Amino acid sequence: MKAFILTVSMLAAVSVSAQTTPAEVAASPGKAGGVYFAYPVTESLNTPAPAGYKPFYISHYGRHGSRYLISDDDYSRVRDTFHKAAEAGALTPLGLDVMARLDSLWVEAEGRGGELSPLGRRQHHDIAARMYTAFPEVFAPGADMYASSTTIMRCAHSMFAFIEGLKEQAPYLEIPRESGERDMFFLNYHSPESGWYTSHDGPGYQPWKRFREKQTRPDRLVASLFSDPDYVNMWIDPAELMWQLYWVTVDTQNMETPVELYDIFTPEELYALWEVFNFHFFSRNSSYAPAEGHFVANADNLIRNMVSQADRVIANGGHGATLRFGHDGNIVPLTARLGLENCATDETDPAKLSSVWTDFKISPMASNVQMIFFRNDDGDILTKIMLNEREIAVPVETDNFPFYRWIDLRDYLNNITETK
Repeated sequence: MKAFILTVSMLAAVSVSAQTTPAEVAASPGKAGGVYFAYPVTESLNTPAPAGYKPFYISHYGRHGSRYLISDDDYSRVRDTFHKAAEAGALTPLGLDVMARLDSLWVEAEGRGGELSPLGRRQHHDIAARMYTAFPEVFAPGADMYASSTTIMRCAHSMFAFIEGLKEQAPYLEIPRESGERDMFFLNYHSPESGWYTSHDGPGYQPWKRFREKQTRPDRLVASLFSDPDYVNMWIDPAELMWQLYWVTVDTQNMETPVELYDIFTPEELYALWEVFNFHFFSRNSSYAPAEGHFVANADNLIRNMVSQADRVIANGGHGATLRFGHDGNIVPLTARLGLENCATDETDPAKLSSVWTDFKISPMASNVQMIFFRNDDGDILTKIMLNEREIAVPVETDNFPFYRWIDLRDYLNNITETK
């Protein structure tokens, strides 16, 4: 599976297309993980700048790289369930095999809940190296550099790996870095209104709960793992076990282990669970209409910071990069607020969402948004936006896509954040 995913990623760019089909997920089961999908890009694609324009500044926001599941409990709970069933003689041969695989995964995962995995470090190191290769002028001596991450260690470690990737290319770079509360107001802002909306008392909870119940069909899976129906009736919550196994399964792609669990699910089951997760993420982080814009507004402080830092570098006539590191819950609102192509929709039906919005195409592990600035000798400035190292459209007029006049893009950004 991992070899197949790597081959696919080398042959094709990650596409922010409008539709995701069961066949696509069946062909690449790692995509069933949604935002757990390991970063698929291995080559940055760039349209040459117009004649006379040279890159001088990059404004960046990156999600942390591949990580382990948030808590050790996410591994130990399901593992304990299988061990107790084995002691009772209630497992099928497949169930015993799955227990052995869970034990193997635990060897790597124990004590690492929520941490950046080695793959996550490699992802950010390599993204930085590709950034330098594509835009070396940005990092010429005297570059104005600044890096900051949220207070979560996997974000700080992602930042460190990124800086290492840059400094291997340009050892002279001086890159101040922060990972405290100082920059949290724009790196990881969530309004009280958006927090309430996602609570069990908020209006976003019940639609997700109903869709989850509809899509979770665990009987076949449970019967393949447990040999004693009476034991299942007494001790197993089939729906919860299915989801516990789903989380462990889809995160194996972010680990070093060769052990996988995709085979215990049918393609239809994986797709149905992914649809629930896709709706869950959309309805709590993006342009879900019943949320009345609360989620996308969470990106406003970040966009304002992007504009102000670009203005500062432009005014100083300098060059360099501002590097920011956070979470999927920041990248998704940012892409929606920016209006990036196929990153926002007014679809509210969870059963139809996969035709217009896809989490793993927007925010896989190590996802990133880059604004690249170009300047000519007359001081005219062009900007392009890249999502996961692929040029992407924004709703601003241009006669030279993927390039936009900064004065036009800046006006657009100020208008959507109501900054004058």
